[in-house]
Amino acid sequence: MNNILVTGSNGQLGSEIKELSSQYPANYFFTDRSSLDITDKDILSSYIQENNIDIIINCAAYTAVDKAESDEINADLVNHIAVKNMAELAKEKNIKFVHVSTDYVFDGKNYKPYSEDDNVAPNGVYGKTKLDGEQALQTINPKNSIIIRTSWVYSSYGANFVKTMLRLGKEKENLGVIFDQVGTPTYAKDLALAILEILPKIDNQDVEIYNYSNEGVLSWYDFAKEIMRMAKLDCKIKPIETKEYPTPAMRPHYSLLNKSKIKQTFNIEIPYWKDSLD
Repeated sequence: MNNILVTGSNGQLGSEIKELSSQYPANYFFTDRSSLDITDKDILSSYIQENNIDIIINCAAYTAVDKAESDEINADLVNHIAVKNMAELAKEKNIKFVHVSTDYVFDGKNYKPYSEDDNVAPNGVYGKTKLDGEQALQTINPKNSIIIRTSWVYSSYGANFVKTMLRLGKEKENLGVIFDQVGTPTYAKDLALAILEILPKIDNQDVEIYNYSNEGVLSWYDFAKEIMRMAKLDCKIKPIETKEYPTPAMRPHYSLLNKSKIKQTFNIEIPYWKDSLD
């Protein structure tokens, strides 16, 4: 039976994997920053050795996009150095490695859904450190390793856009939400299921990149409108432009991901965003 290390297990994706894990028999080791310092290679190596880990699912990430602009050292430690540590140990100990990345590695200026081999050009520290992590993994190149880029993640766990809208929808009569950023939400449970489904089928010599989000296309405004409708909240949603809501970090205006590669390689179906939101 496999011994699977899941890092970042108290985050949105890690929590969903934990909830689903009983359906996929293995010995799971769920860790977070308080129980395992993945930025320290010696500590990580000892943990992997002691528990005979043969699969790593890395859900750990520094995801505070705006805070990262003024906290690059810590963002780099988690999003880049920790990934480099895991990649080196995966190669050394022949460990299967699934690393979760982001649409923020792109600049958001595309006009058609991003494929895995499109040019990368992150706008801010978060995207840059995530890309540095990807590139470290690709350079080290342990076999049976994959990168999954995802976008707009939400879940019943953790803090996310859906929870924020539900809270504000009860507190406010109207709310301005950005309409000129387009992409697709990802229900973390769908992504967790996909990872657990494809895990036994991963078999590659070189690192492969896959895109995963739910199906469909919408703006944050459309997303907020649908959340209010489903939750039967009376809060009126008004469309606003990105420039009306300035933030320290620049967001990609367009982050649609082409998912054909992961669907064809692993023969999986991806749910439509509204069905998952419901």
